[in-house]
Amino acid sequence: MVRDDLYITVPSYFRCPISLDVMKSPVSLSTGVTYDRSSIQRWLDSGNNTCPATMQVLDTKEFVPNANLHRLIQTWSSQNRHNPLDDSSAESASPLSPDKIQLVVKEIGDLSKIASFAEESSENRRFLAKMDGFVAMLAALLIHSDDKDLSPPVVELAVRVLDSVSTEFGDFHELKRLLLIPKPPSLLRVMKQGSSRPESRIAAVRIIQSIAIDAESKLAVAESDGLLLHLVNSIAPRTDPPLIDAVLSCLISISMPKRVKPQLVRLRAIGKLREVLRSPSVPAPTAEKALKLLESVSSCREGMAELCGDSGCVEAVVRKAMKVSDAATEVAVTILWTACYLFRDQKAADAVVRSNGLTRILLLMQSNCSPAVRGMSTDLLRIFRVNSKSCLSSYDTKTTHIMPF
Repeated sequence: MVRDDLYITVPSYFRCPISLDVMKSPVSLSTGVTYDRSSIQRWLDSGNNTCPATMQVLDTKEFVPNANLHRLIQTWSSQNRHNPLDDSSAESASPLSPDKIQLVVKEIGDLSKIASFAEESSENRRFLAKMDGFVAMLAALLIHSDDKDLSPPVVELAVRVLDSVSTEFGDFHELKRLLLIPKPPSLLRVMKQGSSRPESRIAAVRIIQSIAIDAESKLAVAESDGLLLHLVNSIAPRTDPPLIDAVLSCLISISMPKRVKPQLVRLRAIGKLREVLRSPSVPAPTAEKALKLLESVSSCREGMAELCGDSGCVEAVVRKAMKVSDAATEVAVTILWTACYLFRDQKAADAVVRSNGLTRILLLMQSNCSPAVRGMSTDLLRIFRVNSKSCLSSYDTKTTHIMPF
């Protein structure tokens, strides 16, 4: 055994079911099961008339060369071991075109085998990503999935495979060209299907985020019919938590252009974020992302007006100001400072007072907060004109505090 055999993951369907070695000359029986030629020949020559894997009686002992699987094994072997398998009858490992890859997919089975292959190791994902035409084939399959009338499970698998190899593919500008420029792909279709597995929907969201790499692509995604609406609607209490986290990351990226922020306001994104922040079980990373998206959306005039008019959302921000992370604290204080100090909105200020926000701000200033947070907290206390009646009467502690002014 050479050293490479110790760490290269061999796809299970590259191995002969009899010898368990990588097949040098794969052939298929009438049952559809593929074996290495030498192994199945020995089996048949021994007087057996059944398929070794299924034990079905064979209608015929003839077998057919599996040329497409043979070509795939050759390509995999040459890229992972730097030399083709030693077989005098082997075909040269020429690059596979999209048409040939489609034949390979049909020959070796459905996309579930490709998905399993990709999930086995980073080497396998790199192999698929670098295979000539493979990513383009997946993109074409998604873009024209409606035309080809592919079943939902097939589309889901294509999305999962594309998501798994996209990082290894690396060229997100090319991925954007393949997926976004012709028309929005069927990623939305996967997200809308109630029967879709959560991991398939998460994969679709991650692909959307990966192709939203510049202002042009972010706007294209935002203006795709129904896509932004469905992303916002995915921020719901009954949604799978990892999916909410992925959607928030995607929306943070998409919301950067100024034209997108008012769209998110009109789609009631602030109300959705309020419910996320109110949830007692929301994970800290998700709460931090919800605050970051709220800060982005409320940075436009429409967003700030919507936030200030939603006292429940302001109160939720106050409660999360000290319970998530240092980064979340700075974002939360920035939101409150913008609403109460910069815009001087009285409704927002009243909501801060009702949620015991002044006490929290005082506690925050005595903590090891950043200079930026300390400065914004000081501005907030000045706005509220802190005095014993407005703040300290409800400050239930015997600790002596030094007021900032």
